[in-house]
Parts: sequence; C-alpha cells; structure tokens
Amino acid sequence: MTQQKNRKILYRLVSIGLMTALVFIGNYMSLPKNPVTNTRIHLGNSMCLLAGLLFGGASGGLASGLGAGLYDLFDPVYITSAPYTFLSKFAMGFAAGKLRRTGSNEKVSTVIAAVVGQVVYIVLYLLKTFIGKLLLGSPVDAALAAVGINAVSSSINGVLACVIAIPLYFALSAALKHTGFSELIYDQETERKGWLNPVTVGLIIWAAAATALFSIDLANTNKIKEAEAEKDAAYEQRIGELEGRVEALEEKLGITYDVQTDEQT
Repeated sequence: MTQQKNRKILYRLVSIGLMTALVFIGNYMSLPKNPVTNTRIHLGNSMCLLAGLLFGGASGGLASGLGAGLYDLFDPVYITSAPYTFLSKFAMGFAAGKLRRTGSNEKVSTVIAAVVGQVVYIVLYLLKTFIGKLLLGSPVDAALAAVGINAVSSSINGVLACVIAIPLYFALSAALKHTGFSELIYDQETERKGWLNPVTVGLIIWAAAATALFSIDLANTNKIKEAEAEKDAAYEQRIGELEGRVEALEEKLGITYDVQTDEQT
C-alpha cells in the first residue's frame, strides 16, 4: 500500500513538473506583443486548461500558476505582476480540474470545465487591469477603456485555449490510459473530497498576500510619481517666475541678454 501511494505521489510530482514546463513554454509561443497594452496572443492558457483537465484541480492549478508565474518573473515587463498571475492562472487550472468529470457525460463536462476555467481567468485578469489602472491614478473612464482593450485579446486567448486544450485532453487521456498517470486522470474523487488541505490553503494565503503586496506597491509607485510630477511642476513654475523677473529687469534697464553668445547688448 505504501509503495502504491509513493508511486502515485511520484507520478503527481512528475505531472506537475511536466505541465509547469509546458505552461512556461506555451507563453513563449505567441504573436508579437502589443506595445501599447502589453497584451499577447499566446498558447500558455491552453496548457493551463490542459493541466487542470488532465490532472485535477490542485495539481493542474499548481502547474498553471507556477508555469505562468515563472514566465512573468523572466520578463521585466511582467515581473511585478507575477504573484497575481500565479493566483489567476492557478484559479483557471483549478476550476477546470474540479469541474471535469469522467463517465458518460465526460465530453460535456470537459467542454464546460474548459470554458468556465477560462472565464474565471478572464474575470480575474480584467479585474486586475481595472484596479491596477485606478491605483496608478487613471480615471475610471480610462480604466474601463483599458479593460475593454484587454478583453479583446483575453477573449481571443480564451477561445484559442479551449479549441486547443479540449482535443488535446481527449487525445492524451486516451494515450495515457494504460500508464501510471491514468490514476491521476480517471480517479480524482479523492482529490475532490480533500482538496482543502494545508498545501492548498497555504497557496491561497500566499497568493492573496502577494496580491495585496502587489496592490500596495502599485499605490506607492503612484504616490512617488505624483510627488515627482508635483516637484517638476513647482520647478517649472519657479523657473517661469524667474524668467519673467529677468525680462522685466532687462526692460527696466534697457538691456538684452543674448543666451547664445552669452553677451549683453
């Protein structure tokens, strides 16, 4: 019994590591980045869904979050959003894994699981976009406009993810049916009953704390930028006042000062 349990743990660790790598690589398989919104059309989401569909909520969610979070950590543009990426991608894989059921209605449940998982991620991503813009000082209209722009790319990514992940799930689950991974794919009732364990609770707390710190960092960054802008505006105003006094003095004394030649005339 212990040997069988250890073997199952080994297969689970291998599955998490493998899907983490696939999610990470899938994020690099993308169309050129939009320079204005920093959004991309990529295959990372399809691998997140596939991880959840194949290996269940906890394992699939963990692989999704780790793979996507590592990608953000390696990209200077996204590095500050890595904690929230982990949370949102974990939620996508987790939802897909929890909703997928084997049996006579497996095809229907797989499609529903993939769609719901993707919708969960899109909602979280757009919520982060909206709150992030507000924390950076953008007005509500500008924040909503950014949400609208990102919703387009997110929807395209979502449709692409479902179209790719669902057929891949059926192909791979059939291929892995007679391997040790079949226990993880076809027997997920134990995970469903005991998913709320110290590991998942710890991950949720960590992700929530990291997201809170990310929000605080955005707010502090905004305050620093506002302070710098106010300082620059004060300097410009002071310089304008001094220039006005110099011009008035030149007019009063009847002289002019040539800045280019550094001479009085």
